[in-house]
Amino acid sequence: MAILSKPDVPRFSVDVHQNAFLPEGAGEVHAVVTVTATGGGAPRDGVAAPRPPGRGGGPDAAVAIMVDCSGSMDHPPAKMRGAREATAAAIGTVRDGVRFAVIGGTHLAQEVYPGAGRLAVAGPGTREQARQALRRLTAGGGTAIGSWLRLADRLLWSQDVAIRHGILLTDGRNEHESPERLASALEHCAGRFTCDARGVGTDWEVGEVTAIASALLGTADIVADPRELAADFTAMMETAMGKGVAGVALRLWTPAGARVRFVKQVAPSVEDLTGRRREAGARTGDYPTGSWGDESRDYHVCVEVPPAGVGREMLAARVSPVVPRPDGSADGLGAQGLVRAVWTDDLAASTSIDPQVAHYTGQAELAEAVKRGLEARKAGDVDGATARLGRAVRLARLSGNADTAKLLSKVVDVIDEATGTVRLKTKVAEADEMTLETRSTKTVRVKRRPHEQ
Repeated sequence: MAILSKPDVPRFSVDVHQNAFLPEGAGEVHAVVTVTATGGGAPRDGVAAPRPPGRGGGPDAAVAIMVDCSGSMDHPPAKMRGAREATAAAIGTVRDGVRFAVIGGTHLAQEVYPGAGRLAVAGPGTREQARQALRRLTAGGGTAIGSWLRLADRLLWSQDVAIRHGILLTDGRNEHESPERLASALEHCAGRFTCDARGVGTDWEVGEVTAIASALLGTADIVADPRELAADFTAMMETAMGKGVAGVALRLWTPAGARVRFVKQVAPSVEDLTGRRREAGARTGDYPTGSWGDESRDYHVCVEVPPAGVGREMLAARVSPVVPRPDGSADGLGAQGLVRAVWTDDLAASTSIDPQVAHYTGQAELAEAVKRGLEARKAGDVDGATARLGRAVRLARLSGNADTAKLLSKVVDVIDEATGTVRLKTKVAEADEMTLETRSTKTVRVKRRPHEQ
């Protein structure tokens, strides 16, 4: 394990968990790579400490809040009221010196505050001005989320800052622009700023909101009750203020003849990064991970290597967190982990599965089972939905994912948790089904032995 120590960024460390032993002739290597950043995020007690320029959450950061103001936000009126209160609460959490803006989103994107293509600098005066501007927000018009994102991008890039973050709230479907326009906006914004997305109520499309968060390396969630928006927005902004370094990528080097099969984030949620690889030199690729504060994430890496005979050993991959530059170079964050392959004729050694690899393989399978089960349920395939959601119940039990198990129990009647025997509920609240779908990718971390804490 290697650790970085610099005054202007978090300290990064990398740990690799794997069973390196393979039987003769095998060539597939699995490892869980834990990346941890410390010392760069917000204080854990929530008290904001002074930060020098260049540290996340301080003056070297900008945030844009995109609030759905379409006509449906007035049905019921509590949604628009909750959105105004939530945005005001989030603005109250922005630290002094951080640039910020509020965007009102309909079929057009409008600057609510400060306006004129500018960002405000957070302070007592600008926070109060923003709260006054929010009182004038009214609902009316359609929904074109791609235009909101493009305006946020223009505002966030109007200043030279290190951390750029968006918060997006919607209550409906993206009905006033084509799916291609939204996809184009996401492609344009990817890598330029991170964005958390929230759906309020139950009239929005889960796939749209989760796709926005996935593309922009943020979080997605449902806020079924508008009264809970303020607490959720405050928590999101506090997390954003705790980011210490932006644009971090996981850099993988592999030797000649080796091939990366996949790279997946598996904690705190499942996110497949394989298709986002950007070449970074000979046998080297970068996988984007977004902004970091004080936090730890796990990644499942699978590499194919040329099979070898008993007694042979090779380095299958070298994993390092870096901040890529436009010219193809990168700022290293000083930490790296090594994934190895060792061929043996010891059957017990070569067939043992590392506990972390086994745990996260199950977690990824759980997320997929929930997704496929809900799809089958919506399609009227009772047998398919029952089988897949039953499998999900069993996997949730095996992995200790109590949160997902609780959400599943609102969609199915659990007859035998151990075997995954369930019966579909005849009546399911729409909010419960959407919550399960939205949160199905959230994982629990493997329980570590005392010496690993």
